[in-house]
This record gives sequence, C-alpha cells and structure tokens, in this order.
Amino acid sequence: MIETGLQQEINYIMTQARNNRLEFVTVEHLLLALLNIDEVVTFLRAKRVNVDELRGELEEYIDSHTPLLAQDSDIDIVPTVGFQRVLQRSVYQAQSAQKNTVYAMNVLVSIFAEKEAHAVYLLKLNSISRLDVMEGISTQAPESTEEAPRIESDDKKPKKTSLETYTVNLCEKAKAGKIDPLLGREEEVTRTVQILSRRRKNNPLFVGQAGVGKTAIAEGIAKKIVDGKVPDVLKEASIYSLDIGVL
Repeated sequence: MIETGLQQEINYIMTQARNNRLEFVTVEHLLLALLNIDEVVTFLRAKRVNVDELRGELEEYIDSHTPLLAQDSDIDIVPTVGFQRVLQRSVYQAQSAQKNTVYAMNVLVSIFAEKEAHAVYLLKLNSISRLDVMEGISTQAPESTEEAPRIESDDKKPKKTSLETYTVNLCEKAKAGKIDPLLGREEEVTRTVQILSRRRKNNPLFVGQAGVGKTAIAEGIAKKIVDGKVPDVLKEASIYSLDIGVL
C-alpha cells in the first residue's frame, strides 16, 4: 500500500497532467510529486539542494518534452513504463523489508534505477546519489516513528540485519515446509552440490531465461541441506536468495 500523502501527490500530478492534456505521465512527474512531501524536501535541503530550482527545472523539462494529446482526443493519459517500474520497485523494496507501506523515500531510491531518465540526471547534477538516499532513509527512521504511530509499532520489534531485510533464507524456508520437492532436476542439483563441495572454483552459476527453473534448483539444494542429504562440508551451510532490484 502506498502511504496516503504520497498517493495523494501522485493522484494530483496525474490530474494536472490530464488537465494539461499531456499524453504521458513520466518519471519526472513522479519526482515532481515527491518534492511536495516533507520528508523528501527535508532530505534534499539537508544536502544543500535548492528544491524550488529543482522543481522549476523539472517543470520546464516536462513542458518541453512531453507530447500533447489532440484537443478532440478521448484517450486518457498513460503512465510511461519507467513510471510504472519505479512504483513496482518501491513496492518490492517495501515488501522485502517486510513493510506494508511504501513511503516517498522508497520511491526516490527506486527512481535511480531509471538511469536514462532526466529526473536521475537532475538529481545527480545536484550531487544526490542513490546511496545518499539510502543513508537518508536510515537517518530519518527515528523521526518517522514519532510522527507515524504505524511505524512506531514496527520499531518496537527487534532490529533486523541487512541480510534479514534484503534476503530470504531458503534453508529456513525449507524447514518451514514452504519448499516443494524438486522433480526432474536431480542431475543439476547433484552437479551443483559437487561444485559447492570443492575447495576451489566452487561458484556455480545458473544461466537461463526467466521461468526455466533456476530458483527452483537453488530451493532444491536448500531442501537437501535441511534433509541432511549433502556432503559434510555443506551440512551447516545456508542459502540466501537476494533480489537485486530492491537494493
């Protein structure tokens, strides 16, 4: 779920774009929406960014680079693929951190993956990096707990390590019975276990298109470890699944 204030700002920029008969709503629109949210403005000003100037540059770029719909057109405004990807990544990032809500700073982090977007160019021009935003999130976390009771309840829980936040322990998943037996891949699993058991050159790499079963093989190996069906050198091993997209 997107935080209420953030959702309102996104709805507002989409309404404005629709009223101006723009054909697309873009990553630049998304960054423009973030500039109306206190936590983002506070972060940028702490980094000595002139927020009003950045807002003006975004508006100028949008006005000069976004095509207009014909006056008699009944086609509705369309979010660009980049716009959609940013929001999707924000949701994945929140889910990986076991949070139910997407906040503005999550979206700001996700914008940086759109390397060709002018929004990213403007952020970098102002000496703002993805790492800066990640650090800003960790710095702002204590303040946000005072302002938002929903987050405060989360913070009473034990703090998670980065490994726990951004990865899934497949062995723990197997112990919980959440991994089904792997069928038809015994040869690949056996060969991978052999490679992992080496003292040197022990880094297997699964190559293939999405959906061919690379993750299933890794889960199958995790289940073998849990079941004790691996060489002694691997019996205490753990396998972690890392989603690069949420980093």
